[in-house]
Amino acid sequence: MIVPLTEAVADTCGGKAGALGALHRAGLPVPDGFVVPFAAYLAAVRDLDPRRLAGEADDADATRRAIEARPVHAAFIDALGRALGGLGDPPVAVRSSAAGEDTGQASAAGQHESFLAVRGAGEVAKAVRACWASLFSSRAIAYRAVSGRHDRPSDDLLMAVIVQRHLDAEVSGVMFTPSDRNDATRIEASWGLGPSVVEGRVTPDTYRVAEDGSVTRTVADKQKRLDRHGARLVIRDVPAATRNRPAIDDATAVRLAELGERAAAVFGGPQDIEWAIAGGRTWVLQARPVTAAPPPSTAPSGAADIPAAAFKATPGSHGTVTGTARIVRGPGDFARVRPGDILVCPFTDPAWTPLLSIAAGVVTETGGVLSHAAIVAREHAIPAVLGLANATSRLRDGTVITIDGTTGTVTATKSD
Repeated sequence: MIVPLTEAVADTCGGKAGALGALHRAGLPVPDGFVVPFAAYLAAVRDLDPRRLAGEADDADATRRAIEARPVHAAFIDALGRALGGLGDPPVAVRSSAAGEDTGQASAAGQHESFLAVRGAGEVAKAVRACWASLFSSRAIAYRAVSGRHDRPSDDLLMAVIVQRHLDAEVSGVMFTPSDRNDATRIEASWGLGPSVVEGRVTPDTYRVAEDGSVTRTVADKQKRLDRHGARLVIRDVPAATRNRPAIDDATAVRLAELGERAAAVFGGPQDIEWAIAGGRTWVLQARPVTAAPPPSTAPSGAADIPAAAFKATPGSHGTVTGTARIVRGPGDFARVRPGDILVCPFTDPAWTPLLSIAAGVVTETGGVLSHAAIVAREHAIPAVLGLANATSRLRDGTVITIDGTTGTVTATKSD
């Protein structure tokens, strides 16, 4: 029922857990933990209608509710309690690890549930059950449909769950290791826990570490941070004196690049890595293949032709498209989005994935090129421009705009 993380493999524990297990065995710094494998999920859902477990959209919501309503058996809670006791019963991160997730074909970035700062066997059991149910969330189904994985058999829709020691990170972020020797390691970093960066809720500092160890960086105005306060996660304002201070120095960026190189060597290809620094030590929280490379951070040839009236921000996903700007500030605006619209939003929560399957492009007010939204946009092959401050007020709803995700430009052309 419980697998030590160091023994986890993808066939029984999913892509995310399998990768962490491989890194752990290779001696990389991975937080201690264990995995609730596919077998536990199958035991929990064995009496549900197999047609529902095939993930059909019409039955998905009922299936999700049925899994969420499953009683948590005492034997399962006891097993979790023993495993947590082996870690010292600390707060833990509970993270999904689905079959087919974190592969070279599809990342499923942010599509399934994860929970931080979970304490006690009973609460961990509830979080595990929520991870199982997230296989049938609307965003996961939409992602599978666009990724060509909608018609998978029920025995291929499996969910394992990782339980690891929670890290109270001072700094965290994401890095993409280089695809060749002419490329550089790309790093994004911000204060506090990782969801701020991976979910695009903050515009992070960016670093490029070349093969010779030289570092170039752009320091962002990092206004918010996410931290643990007891059993809760809290969003706090970053003090004014710290907002524009680099989250990491150049020496730390070089050490991160070296760590990324070690991780890439384990898997034999470029990796998308989530990392954190806690208590002065750097940890690897996740590694998966890079599914779609971001645009270059330097302006491509022809950038001199950018219209003078264009807004300039961060290139997030290649391509150019013209469409109707649709201001989306939250779920209440979802019904207004039509196929071919360009989403203009503060940031894109993973729950917004269904919109990315019909939108022609996306513009965000915050976020970096290594965030989940940018990754999913690249996998969907739609242009994205990120970190355009005050985009939801600078661009009018219904205005026809052109976005270039390769140069990071947004140009208003005319009104409806």
